[in-house]
Amino acid sequence: MSWGTELWDQYDNLSFHTQKGIDFLERYGHFIRDRCLIEMEYASKLRRLVKNYQPKKKEEEEYQYSTCKAFKAMLCEVNDLAGQHEVIAENLQSDVIREINYLVKDIKEERKKLLQDSAKYVAMINNQVASLERSRKNYEKAFKEAERALDNFQRADADLNLSRAEVEKQRMNMAIKNQHCEESKNEYANQLQKTNELQSQHYKALMPEVFRQLQELDEKRIRNVRHFMAHSADVERNVFPIINKCLDGIINAANQVNEKQDTILVIERYKSGFEPPGDFPFDDLSRGGESTPLVLPGSGNTYVSSGVGAHRSESMTVKGTMSAGKLKKRVGLFAIFSSNKDDYSELPPNQRRKKILQKLDEMQAKLHQEIAAKDGLMKMKGVYESNPALGDPMSTEGQLNECSQRIDKLNSDIAKYQGLLQEVECNVSPAGTRKHELTEHNGIGNGSTNNLSNHNNRLNTTIPDGRAPLGEDESLSRSASDSSVSIPAVGLNNRYSGETVSLGASRNSLANDEDPPPYYDIHDLPPLGTCTALYAFEATSEGSIPMFDGEQLLIIEQDQGDGWTRVRRQPPNVEEGFVPTSYISIHSS
Repeated sequence: MSWGTELWDQYDNLSFHTQKGIDFLERYGHFIRDRCLIEMEYASKLRRLVKNYQPKKKEEEEYQYSTCKAFKAMLCEVNDLAGQHEVIAENLQSDVIREINYLVKDIKEERKKLLQDSAKYVAMINNQVASLERSRKNYEKAFKEAERALDNFQRADADLNLSRAEVEKQRMNMAIKNQHCEESKNEYANQLQKTNELQSQHYKALMPEVFRQLQELDEKRIRNVRHFMAHSADVERNVFPIINKCLDGIINAANQVNEKQDTILVIERYKSGFEPPGDFPFDDLSRGGESTPLVLPGSGNTYVSSGVGAHRSESMTVKGTMSAGKLKKRVGLFAIFSSNKDDYSELPPNQRRKKILQKLDEMQAKLHQEIAAKDGLMKMKGVYESNPALGDPMSTEGQLNECSQRIDKLNSDIAKYQGLLQEVECNVSPAGTRKHELTEHNGIGNGSTNNLSNHNNRLNTTIPDGRAPLGEDESLSRSASDSSVSIPAVGLNNRYSGETVSLGASRNSLANDEDPPPYYDIHDLPPLGTCTALYAFEATSEGSIPMFDGEQLLIIEQDQGDGWTRVRRQPPNVEEGFVPTSYISIHSS
């Protein structure tokens, strides 16, 4: 079936139909465009939803539970789903809408050209038909004039009253009219032949070809609409595997929810480490102050009477009960940590220990990074020194100094939190059960040994004006293996039972509530040699002692690589503490 043969006389209708087809194609393109906008809007709203429900920084602790972790994993999968909808929109935009726009443009241009050709053909046939009609009218007019001329000649020839000149004139007029009529007839015949030929060509060749091309153009449009519909479905089908993976990821996240594990995490998070309170004693006033056990009727609890006015002693009160807040917090090593805002002293022992361990892990990771950065700078400096053309070695000095300062600060903080950890461990567990955990969380410094016996305690001091600052290796730390020997505090108050006392701690911290045990003497350590103070030094932190220029001192402990030496004054004014190693001149013993 062809438009050229079946619809040879429907030029106007075909022109209108092809225009409606182009309008439909544009409308379909607008539909795909709006579909892309909906997909992008949906993806945007999904991403906004995920962002609104992302855990805040203050909620990070809550997201250690399996349900919260599963929810967080589900948010990631939903975010990926949003990405797939964006892929659908982008592919529809690039593969469908753009092709539709190109197709609409091409069809419009081809249709316009075909319509111009058909209009030209119609104009040609119309002009030819008009020429034919004019020639026919001319022939008809000439024929009538020839008939009248013939009739006039015949009447003149029959009229005997007319002269021969008049008759001859009529005969000549008749001949002229007959000749004109014959010429008009031939012209009419020629125009008729040309018109018939052109009309045959118009309806059998020219216009059918135009209609055929219009038909092909319309079929091309319909074929592409079918392709665009199928391709739009394929675009969406292609992301189904990824969407299914996202849904599988959500199911896997849901399968990771473990109620037993969450129960254990709740215990670990909120466990205080305190022991449950013991039984209340029964005060039998009738016994005159004698302590006698008494069992109340209907209970299996035994109470001990302490006499008149007896009450539970503080030593028998368990931390975590109503009297826990009355217990005096023990001062930390060198009494330099007790006032720190980051010592988590407001938390129960178990939670405080957990926070300190987390803080130590964070600082150790940062320390590793800084050490690696310093090594890189040292290598760069070595390259510059070996080949000055590559750069100035002094250009790295500032960065090296800053890096060294950060390393010193981290070492100081690590030592501080190690001291806090040791204090918490002493208050929570027996000394023999925490050595492994302390070993795992000791600071990692420049060549330091990571165990309890090499635990670094750091002092901070101010160098007087006019002196160069300490070197990068002269960090204010002391080795616990020599300066802090842990001994059992036997014979102390119940509050010290099962704990250890550091010999390097300040005397003030040990004398907060009671005197030290009889055998405890900070002057028992034998001197290792003597030294002379080269500069005056003012003690600015607890654990250090002042000295004046030229003073003779006894060396109790050598510098452990941190820039500090432990010394003792000469009798009778015996005083012991730390002084900067660079401020003294050591004499060989």
